[in-house]
Amino acid sequence: MDIAGTAWPVFKLEALAIGLVTALVLLLITGSPAAAVLVAAMVATLRWAVAVLRP
Repeated sequence: MDIAGTAWPVFKLEALAIGLVTALVLLLITGSPAAAVLVAAMVATLRWAVAVLRP
């Protein structure tokens, strides 16, 4: 997928989307921005790592 003339793998966009959705849901549930950001970063990183490490 091209974004601003640069090719991006789909898994990177999926990681960003999953992280954003996770952050918003946790912010609504817990009311804690710090917890929401930390967990969302972990989820996005996990998605990214699974895609990179999978053959």
